[in-house]
Amino acid sequence: MAKAPDKQEAPPVEAAPKKKKLLLIIVVGLVLALVVGGGAAFILLKKRANADPDAEQVKPEKPPTFVKLDPFTVKLQPEDGKPEQYMQTTPELKVLDSHVAEKAKVYMPEIRHNMLLLLSGKKPSELSTPQGMEKLSMEIRNKVNQILGGEAQAADNAKVGQDDPVQAVLFSTFIIQ
Repeated sequence: MAKAPDKQEAPPVEAAPKKKKLLLIIVVGLVLALVVGGGAAFILLKKRANADPDAEQVKPEKPPTFVKLDPFTVKLQPEDGKPEQYMQTTPELKVLDSHVAEKAKVYMPEIRHNMLLLLSGKKPSELSTPQGMEKLSMEIRNKVNQILGGEAQAADNAKVGQDDPVQAVLFSTFIIQ
C-alpha cells in the first residue's frame, strides 16, 4: 500500500512545473508591460520637458499700460423719425508700453479730433449692440494706430498685431440717450 500513495504524489509534481511556467509567463508579461509603459511615459515626459525650455525663454508678460482719455459727449446721426440722441463715453487705450503712452499724450489733440469725427458720424442703432461697440473699438484702434505710426487692421479683423502701438480700445463708460 505504500506504492499507491507514491503514484498519487507523482501527478501533482508534474502540475507544479506547469504552474511555474504559467507564473513565469505572467511575471514576464507584467514586466514587459511595465517596461513598455515606462518607455512611453519617458518619451511623453521628455517631449513635455523639451517644450518647457521654450516656455522659459519667453519673457514674462509686462503689466499692461493704459491711457485714459477724457470723456466724449457727441450728438449722433439722426435715425428716421426719432428725436436727437447723444452718446457719452470714456475710452481707454491699452498700449504696448509706457513710451507709446507718452507719445499718445503728445498726439492727444489729433487723437481726440479723429475720435470725435468718428463718433459723431455714427447712428445709435450702429452702437446699441455689443458687436457695434466692438466694431467701434476696432475703428478707434485703427485710427489711433495710424496717428501713432502703427499699421491699421481691417475693421472686421479683430486680430491685433503684436507690435501695434495701441493693442485695444476699452470703454469704461458708454451711454446713449
